[in-house]
Amino acid sequence: MNLSEYIRDIPDFPREGILFRDITPLLSSPAAFNFAISKMSDLGKDLKPDVIVGIESRGFIFGIPIAMNLGLPFVPVRKKGKLPFQSLSASYNLEYGEDSLEIHEDALSPGDSVLIVDDLIATGGTLGACSELVGKMNAKVVGATVLIDLVGIRDKDRFSDINISSLIRY
Repeated sequence: MNLSEYIRDIPDFPREGILFRDITPLLSSPAAFNFAISKMSDLGKDLKPDVIVGIESRGFIFGIPIAMNLGLPFVPVRKKGKLPFQSLSASYNLEYGEDSLEIHEDALSPGDSVLIVDDLIATGGTLGACSELVGKMNAKVVGATVLIDLVGIRDKDRFSDINISSLIRY
C-alpha cells in the first residue's frame, strides 16, 4: 500500500512558507490506518522496547495502538500545563515557533527501554525534547518510529544515536 497517497499537502499552514503534511485522509481510511499501525508496530518490535512514549497529540493516535499491538504500556508526553501530576519539562524549537513538553515524573522507571512514537519528524525539536525527558528519568531511548520523516528539514547528525524509522519520507 502506498501510504503517501493518503497524505494531503496543505501549503502555507500554519504560516506562510510551511508545507503541512495532513494525515487526516489516512486516518479516514481504516485500511490505510491499520496498515500504517501494523508496519510501525513491526518497526518498533525489533527494538525490544519496554514502554511506548507518544508525543501529543498525533503521537497518541499512533502510539496507543502500537502499544496495544506490542502488549506494552503507553506513556503520554504532553504540552506544558496539560498533565495533572508532578511533571518534568523540556523546551524545544519548531520550524515555526517554540514550545515545551512534559512527562509525569513517575511515568518511566530507570533503565526502561523507550520507543518514541509520533506522526511526523521535521526539525526534530519534539523528538529532541522527548528524548531529553526520557534521559532525565534515567531511561533509554531505543528508537523512534514515525509515519512521516521530513528528511530534507531534519538535522541527521543530531539524532545519530537514535534509530529513527518511518513509513514515508519527503
